[in-house]
Amino acid sequence: MSDSFVEVTRGPVVESRHRVHVAVVDAEGTLRAYSGDPDMVTFWRSSAKPLQAIPVVDDGAYDRFGFTPAELAVICGSHSGSPAHVRTVEGLLEKIALTAEALACGPHAPFHDGTRRALVEQGLEPGRLHNNCSGKHAGMMAVARARGWDPEGYQLLEHPVQARLLTEVARWARMPAEAIGLGVDGCGVVCYAMPLRQMALAYASLSAAARRGERGPATVVEAMAAHPEMVAGEGRICTELSRLTEGRIFAKVGAEGVYCVGSPGAELGIALKVEDGTNRALAPAVAGVLRELDLISEDDFGALHRYVFREITNTRGEVTGEVHPAIRLRAADA
Repeated sequence: MSDSFVEVTRGPVVESRHRVHVAVVDAEGTLRAYSGDPDMVTFWRSSAKPLQAIPVVDDGAYDRFGFTPAELAVICGSHSGSPAHVRTVEGLLEKIALTAEALACGPHAPFHDGTRRALVEQGLEPGRLHNNCSGKHAGMMAVARARGWDPEGYQLLEHPVQARLLTEVARWARMPAEAIGLGVDGCGVVCYAMPLRQMALAYASLSAAARRGERGPATVVEAMAAHPEMVAGEGRICTELSRLTEGRIFAKVGAEGVYCVGSPGAELGIALKVEDGTNRALAPAVAGVLRELDLISEDDFGALHRYVFREITNTRGEVTGEVHPAIRLRAADA
């Protein structure tokens, strides 16, 4: 059982708890700290995107098509569907001579409030470009173009792009590809199930490789640091963490309560899972873990207050409680 929770209070009483499992791993593969079950198997979901983006650089698409760091960042991201995000993904598709019709991801309402309201006011439906994963999909098709593969069906397990990405993910997680569980993500492409420990190891290894200056990892991590607004969007924890730490860490949300962080300076990787998959616990959990590890300062923690200590209000707008972290990590030798 985990010692870490995100608690929900009403008045002075804890009304609910969201249990959090954490694995903290260094670049040598050593478990440094944990809470709950560091070997809990779950789907990596969108937290795998920085690893999936490495072939965009290493297989030649980044250079061949003249991608910018902002475009690479949106390939790594789960963007909010703002006009800037849509334009950036459109730019990617233009460079590989494709249109939004080639995207296999379905449409969903933008995460960005203003864009979502504008679509409703104009009587317009969201399109595939608004899908938070549209950048990742464009990146997959770019790899297909660079390798001379037909992009058609790029989202399917049997397509060579997915075989290439599975090999890449297995390399960074340091586990056999056949040991990785496979499923279909919310955006229609292959997603990967593995222990939290292996996710954390992948982020630690990516951090170390970026620090050494290996081109693929360094280009990906630098793009995320230079354009945090493309990794998520305004008012979202991934973007705010990168800005606040000035690129000392890179962070990526995944669905169903998964979150991963890499620290090139410390060469650490962190993977956490909110056991019940709820989104409201993610930002408090992440910030709480980072503070416990001293990867963010007390001032940084305070600057994230609106994400970490979220007020609960009733229908009258009165504050009735809050959501806050209660994180307790154990040293791995404890």
